Amino acid sequence: MDREMKTIYVYLINEGVDVWRPVSAEHMGDAIYRIVSSNENPDGEDWEFQTGQVVRCECRTLSEGQSLVAVEALSDTI
Repeated sequence: MDREMKTIYVYLINEGVDVWRPVSAEHMGDAIYRIVSSNENPDGEDWEFQTGQVVRCECRTLSEGQSLVAVEALSDTI
């Protein structure tokens, strides 16, 4: 079964201001997603959640408008 890909937002740690990185994630059902994007700049960006992690998302208002943001890790990276 092919799962739908969505853009979700992951919080960047240690930025001084709130910064959210759009990443590709596989929709697993309900508000559950698995992050599939890779951090191409791991020395420059510290993602709150990593590639392969399954996360719970919720809608929040960002500068782009209503967006799905990762708020809780449900598993470690696979």
